[in-house]
Amino acid sequence: MEQKEQVQRSEEESLRFYRDAYERERKKNRFLSGRLADEEYKNRELEKKLKDIKGTLLWRLSKPLRRLVHWIHRTKERVGRYGNLRGFLRKLKVKRIEWKARMQHGTDSYPDAEEVKRQWNIRFDRPIIFSILVPLYNTPEKFLRQAVESVMMQTYPGWELCLADGSDAEHAEVGRICREYREKDDRIRYRKLKKNTGISGNTNICLDMASGDYIALFDHDDVLHPCVLFEYMKAICEQGADYIYCDEATFRGNGTIDDMITLHFKPDYAPDNLRANNYICHFSAFDRNLLDSMSLFRSEFDGSQDHDMILRLTAKAKCVVHVPKLLYYWRSHAGSVASDINAKSYAIEAAKGAVAASLRQQGFENFEITSTKAFETIFRIKYEILGNPKVSIVIPNKDHLEDLRRCITSILDKSTYDNYEIIVVENNSTSDEIHEYYKKIQENTNIRVITYEGDFNYSRINNLGVKNAQGEYILLLNNDTKVITLDWIEELLMYAQRKDVAAVGAKLYFEDKTIQHAGVVLGLGAHRTAGHSHYRVSSNNLGYMGRLCYAQNVMAVTGACLMMKKALFTELGGLDESFAVSLNDVDLCVRAWKAGYVNVFTPFAELYHFESASRGLDNTGEKAQRYARESKAFRTRWKEVLEKGDPYYNVNFSLDRSDFALKS
Repeated sequence: MEQKEQVQRSEEESLRFYRDAYERERKKNRFLSGRLADEEYKNRELEKKLKDIKGTLLWRLSKPLRRLVHWIHRTKERVGRYGNLRGFLRKLKVKRIEWKARMQHGTDSYPDAEEVKRQWNIRFDRPIIFSILVPLYNTPEKFLRQAVESVMMQTYPGWELCLADGSDAEHAEVGRICREYREKDDRIRYRKLKKNTGISGNTNICLDMASGDYIALFDHDDVLHPCVLFEYMKAICEQGADYIYCDEATFRGNGTIDDMITLHFKPDYAPDNLRANNYICHFSAFDRNLLDSMSLFRSEFDGSQDHDMILRLTAKAKCVVHVPKLLYYWRSHAGSVASDINAKSYAIEAAKGAVAASLRQQGFENFEITSTKAFETIFRIKYEILGNPKVSIVIPNKDHLEDLRRCITSILDKSTYDNYEIIVVENNSTSDEIHEYYKKIQENTNIRVITYEGDFNYSRINNLGVKNAQGEYILLLNNDTKVITLDWIEELLMYAQRKDVAAVGAKLYFEDKTIQHAGVVLGLGAHRTAGHSHYRVSSNNLGYMGRLCYAQNVMAVTGACLMMKKALFTELGGLDESFAVSLNDVDLCVRAWKAGYVNVFTPFAELYHFESASRGLDNTGEKAQRYARESKAFRTRWKEVLEKGDPYYNVNFSLDRSDFALKS
């Protein structure tokens, strides 16, 4: 009986505890709700007062003065950002040049009557017909007329326009306008659909209507440059192109194409760029035979059906050609992807699915695809590390105890990859302290010091280190670097393991967190040999069109942090020892590219690079003369490549600047 009463008291106490706790939470919630209501009330009152102030005559009359004050404030900020007034004025000059260049890529680039006649009368070797596919859905009249008329203005006459209309009953004018144009030009084909089957379905119906040799994809509210088909015909007949694309711009919805918001000057075909970002986008045209038995668009990727299609067809194409001219104008308006990807949020998941399908088709498994800070549909791809191969980190060194200590300590403390060795190549050091340090670090069985004898030759020193390496992969690393990213080795290795990849490079920062290296551009700089893109840009910068946020193909990466298969390094002959100090890394990468490999820059392996701390700068005295000699030798060896231009750096960009500024 006593035990029963004890249980009953315990239950009553528990019930009282929970009741009290509930009451406390209820009072707390009520208090918070009251605070929220009070704040909302205050907010409404403030908005009302602000509205009353803005409605006064004094507020309206003071508008010019307020704008002047704001302009002065912004100008002060900008001047401060560029260091001084001279830096600010220099930036304004660049902006003026870019504004002028923008105008040259708009209607000013349209051909005059004489040029139209010349292009119209040219007879190409192949009688190609382009079938331009346009799925229609409730298209505004102005947009539709601009689109259709931009096709009718083409200076190459071999086209047909296939219009599949899925518009609803309230937009019957779409059909009326199309029939009007069809009566004017029998190259225009129109079909009214009984049912709207979405972008993929409607475009596939357009394909059924098409009889042309090449298929071209055109959005119903965009505009073509008059010469785009003419330029594509040149690519087909002169280069054998079976897949072609061009540069493009976005422009404001109701404006003219001169009212451009963004100019996108693209690289040539770059498979890693394309996986991370559908940079090709518009205006794709391709040999119909590439489709074979494949679908044009697959409905499961609606929202990103073009990315899926481009990935599949470019992987199959024998000759993908990029026409580096702004020939497509993408209209940005409410509800369009050009305006805001969130207008079609399902496109994000569709894009990830398209990339995943392409990767599986290429034989990759166990990868991860995530969005980056640049844009929801710009992706970071993490490939699976196969096995646990040894990586040999080769570090040349002469004295510079503190630099080397900082470098090796960061590798040992931060690296999450454990199967590596460090080979320090000693090069004529004179201090006792560095030799004492060598003894100490070699207590670690993963660190060896080997000795190079002879005059300083960066290529020869590294080649010796690689010769003594036991790893399957070698990682050339400067002694004036410091690891930031914990999985830096994995990020490099996941690309170096691929059969199609040669050199892989990291994102390197100066001590002030501005960028030292984000890939190398051929021809960039005063010597017209090679230079680093995005040089001295802030670490927070997204880069041109988000390029600092995804792994991409580049012509070269710096030897300050370069990973490659040891077997391939040996097969290529290692670093050319005739380039004793400079351009040996770029030369190696170009040789790999000529052999059919791609080189990759990844922003997800990050290190500090206290550049030139080891050997000083190359712009004075004997060092300047030596750099000039090596630059001349590089230009002689790669004359044809340099004349053609870096395929991953658009010809419309200046070679005098590293920030993707347009040519003046």
